[in-house]
Amino acid sequence: MGGFNKNTALLLLAVIIAVWSAVGTGFNLLLFLDFRNSLDFLARSWPPDWSVLRPAVSAIAETLQIAYLGTLLALILALPLSFLAAWNTAPNGIIYNGVRSVLSFIRAVPEIVFALIFVPTVSLGAMAGVLAITLHNLGVLGKLIAELVEAAERGPQEAVAASGAPGILVATHGILPQILPNVLSHAFYRMEVSVRSVLVLGFVGAGGIGQQLFIHFRMFQYEKVFVDVLAIMALVVLIDYLGAFVRSRVI
Repeated sequence: MGGFNKNTALLLLAVIIAVWSAVGTGFNLLLFLDFRNSLDFLARSWPPDWSVLRPAVSAIAETLQIAYLGTLLALILALPLSFLAAWNTAPNGIIYNGVRSVLSFIRAVPEIVFALIFVPTVSLGAMAGVLAITLHNLGVLGKLIAELVEAAERGPQEAVAASGAPGILVATHGILPQILPNVLSHAFYRMEVSVRSVLVLGFVGAGGIGQQLFIHFRMFQYEKVFVDVLAIMALVVLIDYLGAFVRSRVI
C-alpha cells in the first residue's frame, strides 16, 4: 500500500507539473486545426529556388569544417587536461579540483553564448564558430576522458611503473592505449553533435549553413529556405550514418 501511494503521488506530481508547463508555454493542440499559415508557407516555398543549391553546398562544407576543426582542437586540448582532472593521475588535489572546476564551467556554457562573445571579437564568420565549438567540446570531452582515465585498469599502469618509468610515461603507455578507442568514439559523437550546433550558431553570424538559412528566412525568401532545409536534412542524415559507421569500427 505504501509503495502504491508513493507511485500515485509521483504520478500526480508529474501530471501537475505537465499542466503547469502547458499553461506557462501556451501549449494548445487546437492550434494545429488552423493550417492557413502552414499552407501559406508551403505555397511561398514552391517552386524551390535551386539557384542557391551551389552556395548551400558550400555552406554545408563550411559547417563540416567548423564542426571537425572545433572537435579536433578540443580533443587535442582535452587529452592532457583530462589527466590533470582525474584523481588517479592529477599531481595533487589543488590541480585536480581546479581543472575539474574549469572544465565544468566551460561545459555549462552553451555554444551559442560563446559564439555571441566571439562574433564581435573575431568578426562574423566561421572563426567564431570554431572557437565556440572548441571551448564547449573541451569541457565535455575533458570530463568524459577524465572518467575513462579514472576507470582504466591498474595492471598495465603498474607494469609500466615497475620498469621505473616516470608518471607521464605511465599515462601515455599504461592508460592511453586502454582508453583510446573510447576516446575516439566520444570525439566522433561530439562531432555529430557539433554539426547540429553549428546550424544554430549560424543564426548569430558564426558561419555555416545556419547563417545562410537565417538570412533567407529573415528576407522572407521561402523558396530559398526550402532548398536550405533540404540541404540541412541531407547533411544530418549523412552525419548520422557516417558517425554510426565510424564508431562501429573504432570500438
